[in-house]
Amino acid sequence: MTRSSIGYGIIGCGMMGREHIRNIALLPDAHVAAIFEPDPGMLAASLATASGARSAASIAELLAMDEVDCVLIASPNHHHLSQMEEIALRPLPVLVEKPPFTEAADEGRIAALKARLPLVWVAMEYRYMPPVAAFVEQARHATGGIRMLTVREHRFPFLTKVGDWNRFNRNTGGTFVEKCCHFFDLMRLILGSDPVRVMASAGQAVNHLDERYGGERPDIVDHGYVLADFASGARAMLELCMFAQGSRYQEELCAVGGDGKIECLVPGPGRFWPTHLGPAPVPQLIVSPRNPPGPRLLEIPVDPRLLEAGDHNGSTYFEHARFTAAVRGQGKVEVTLQDGWWAVVMGLAAERSAREGRAIELAGEFALPT
Repeated sequence: MTRSSIGYGIIGCGMMGREHIRNIALLPDAHVAAIFEPDPGMLAASLATASGARSAASIAELLAMDEVDCVLIASPNHHHLSQMEEIALRPLPVLVEKPPFTEAADEGRIAALKARLPLVWVAMEYRYMPPVAAFVEQARHATGGIRMLTVREHRFPFLTKVGDWNRFNRNTGGTFVEKCCHFFDLMRLILGSDPVRVMASAGQAVNHLDERYGGERPDIVDHGYVLADFASGARAMLELCMFAQGSRYQEELCAVGGDGKIECLVPGPGRFWPTHLGPAPVPQLIVSPRNPPGPRLLEIPVDPRLLEAGDHNGSTYFEHARFTAAVRGQGKVEVTLQDGWWAVVMGLAAERSAREGRAIELAGEFALPT
């Protein structure tokens, strides 16, 4: 890549797509060159944000534009795989929002893409939140080797999306795929191991019960637990509640080992914080050694410019900075298609476990990579 500024082609400009556009604008060596967005209102809003970008009437038209050097896919989940396959006809570097696929039947198509697309980065923003990145960096040393890992997310319900696509499992892959593949990705990253068994209990207790779309009631779960056993012998648990937006912190991570414990507390989007309570909480990292005992607390503030650019504690900016470095050949892909595959498979296994009331042995029910 020799251009001074990398030109992005954007596919899909809903809430997340526009967050990507705002963060790309903060990069000194990248810009949005073209946008494909079928919804007229979203297209107009995106073009107003991405100064100088051209609209494309189709993905094929976007791919034909010489000024497009790489592609970001931020469309609804169930389009991601087919859109990557279309991009493979004119192979360009791709940053694809999670999840890269939504059905176990599509595993083979993901494997085929590895050979057809030279650079694919799966957008797992939670890796790049400054407090989470600090947790990942320090967790093994602080614990002396992680034996237990817990991720808790207590948050707001799913937001309204165009066409209400996120209300149905057939479009999202299920809540444990759509929302929680981020956390399953973090589990593998933090533990440095792959899962072997997944067990889950979940249900729909509060959210979307009175909603109807074309006569159908949403079928996505709004709370649950997932327990995963890893090849290393470590255990990890996810606790999800999507009717707990009154929480001070949205995500809480805790890792424990023989030498101690480390915790990470991450607030939710600042735009949802009640103004009458004053400033939004600052992310925290807490290290609690066993000997000598005594917790140490470190605040990890995030640049206000990055907080204003999105809902993910600045992570989208850092993700794009690393992705563009990889596009230029100055860095490696940090979240591969295989990483994305594992995160989705864990989510699909959790959905299956919750439905069927049994533990899922991954090697027996999914085509695991060798």
